[in-house]
Amino acid sequence: MTTPLIEASETVDAIAAPTRPRRGWRSPSLIVGSVLLLVVLALALVSLVWTPYGLDQADPAARLAGPSAQHWAGTDRLGRDQFTQLMLGARTAVWIGVSSVAVAFALGTPLGLLAAAAGRLVDDAVAGVIDIVIAFPTLLLAMLLVTVYGASTTVAISAIGIGVSAEVARLARISASRVFTQDYVLAARTCGTSTPVILIRHVLPNIWHTLLVQATLAFGVAVIAEASLSYLGLGTPPPAPSWGRMLQEAQSTVGVAPWNVLLPGLAVAVAVVGVNLLGDGLREIGDPQLRTRRRATGR
Repeated sequence: MTTPLIEASETVDAIAAPTRPRRGWRSPSLIVGSVLLLVVLALALVSLVWTPYGLDQADPAARLAGPSAQHWAGTDRLGRDQFTQLMLGARTAVWIGVSSVAVAFALGTPLGLLAAAAGRLVDDAVAGVIDIVIAFPTLLLAMLLVTVYGASTTVAISAIGIGVSAEVARLARISASRVFTQDYVLAARTCGTSTPVILIRHVLPNIWHTLLVQATLAFGVAVIAEASLSYLGLGTPPPAPSWGRMLQEAQSTVGVAPWNVLLPGLAVAVAVVGVNLLGDGLREIGDPQLRTRRRATGR
C-alpha cells in the first residue's frame, strides 16, 4: 500500500552543471504536481484560522446529508460537516508527512554519508543494516512500532520516519560514493582537506537535488502510511481528524452516502499523485538527459 520510492541508481545526479535549462521549469509534471500539492497545502493552512463548522459540531437532523450549500461535502453519520473534516485531515496529513520526512532525513542522510566516507568495513556494515530495514515495508514496520508503543501522532511520525530513513540512507550512500570518486574530490584529499569539509563543500552541494526529489516521494509514502494506520485504528487517535479514519467511519454507510468515501479517498490520491508528479518534474530539471530520453522514447 506504499508508494515505491525512486531507485537510487536512477536518481543519482551527475556533477551539478553551471546552469540548468530554464524550460525544465515548464515541465507538465512539475506544474500539475505543484497545483495539486498547493490545493492540499491551502486546505491545511486555511484550517488553522477557519473552518466552516467546529470539529465536534454536529446536526443530528442532517445525518448523511448530501453535498449542499450548507455542507459542501455533505455530512457523516453523526451529522458532522465533511468538508471541515477534510480540511482538518489535510492539516494532519501535511504535519505527519513533513515531520516523518524530517525524521527520515535526520536519520538516513548522516548514516548514508558516514557509510560513503568511511572505510569498506563500515560501509558494508551500514549497507547490511539498510538492507534489513528495507526488507520490512514501511507500513508493516510502522504497524509493529505502533502496536508496541500505542497509537499516537508522535509514534506514527517516528515509525514512518524510521521506515523511510533506510531508503534515504541508501540513496545518500550511493550518491555520495559517486561524488567521492570525482577528480576534484581526490585533489582535495591530496591537498589535505578533511573528510567533513569535503562532505560540506563538495558532496552535499552535488547530491542535495537528488535528496530533494526523494523527500517529495517520501512525503507521499508518509501520507499513505498515515491514512492506512488511521484506517486500521493505529494512527492519529480521535478527536484529531484523519482521512484514513474518515474512510473507516464511512465504510458502513457507503451504500447510503458514497461521497463520504469518495472525497477522503480523492484527497489522499490528490496528495500522493501531486507529490509524485512534483518529484518527477524535479528529476527532469536536475537531469536534462532524462527529459531528452523520455522525448525520444515518447514517454
